[in-house]
Amino acid sequence: MDSVDLAVLRRARDWLREGHGVMLYTVLETWGSAPRPVGALLALRDDGQVEGSVSGGCVEDDLLARRQAIASRGKACELITYGVSKEESARFGLPCGGTLRLLEEPLHDVTWLDELLQRCAGHERLVRCLDMASGVVSLAPAGRSECLQFDGTNLRAPFGPTWRLLMIGAGQLSRYTADLALGLGFEVLICDPREGYDHGWRDAGVRFVPGMPDDAVVAIEPDSHTAIVALTHDPRLDDMALLTALRSEAFYIGALGSRLNNEKRRSRLLTLGLGEHEVNRLHGPIGLPIGSRTPAEIALSLMAQVVAIKNGAQREQAAAARRCA
Repeated sequence: MDSVDLAVLRRARDWLREGHGVMLYTVLETWGSAPRPVGALLALRDDGQVEGSVSGGCVEDDLLARRQAIASRGKACELITYGVSKEESARFGLPCGGTLRLLEEPLHDVTWLDELLQRCAGHERLVRCLDMASGVVSLAPAGRSECLQFDGTNLRAPFGPTWRLLMIGAGQLSRYTADLALGLGFEVLICDPREGYDHGWRDAGVRFVPGMPDDAVVAIEPDSHTAIVALTHDPRLDDMALLTALRSEAFYIGALGSRLNNEKRRSRLLTLGLGEHEVNRLHGPIGLPIGSRTPAEIALSLMAQVVAIKNGAQREQAAAARRCA
């Protein structure tokens, strides 16, 4: 679930506490091209204030026109479909004849909102279970691969970080990378056993993993939703993490350094017992080639590469290049 959607729930909770009527809209299904993914949220306050989005803007305008229903609908939920015909798709700005199906849900209780937001802030992943008939919401633990499900009467919507980023090193580059990763919905983990590097992180929304880098990699149990990047520039720390990470299921493993330094690192890892196929998984130099020089630019190039691989974009580009060759 996108961190933007947690911000929508946070604002909806605040509005309810202030005594406003609030309607929550969830994207259930899309057909054709759609500007927002399944699970995207929009909160609409009774005076017309909006948080979040479910389309490019025209659907939001129609929802605003419906806002008088907030005060009169009680606890009833409703399904809304936009773009059934090409004419309606064009009217609501849905490209290529796209269709959008929303769940309209009046909010009344802040209890589950408080609990969900608090537990997600503690790096838990939860599924919100909504019974449409009663409007009752319950929360349960969610797997990292769980997706939104709707059977016509019950909604199961996962919240919390799906993707994780473990950084070895808590230096300046890590701070820029953490900001970007958190904004992209990643859970951010840091391991740095060096003294003096853990200051100033208290309110940054990251979690420190204690111990040496190789122990930290083992402790988080990397899966196919985990990225690991070594950023200390110290082979004694970076190589320890990489030795373990390259044997894991992590979808992205990278190391800071020049092309020459990374070739030397690959040679070291081979002599330390890794196989060639494992060493070939290492991304180094890290990031997409955008001519980055400053820590902020390097962080941008790194997260762009991580997101491209997460979304399968680089695999598609490589396949296209092979077809053209």
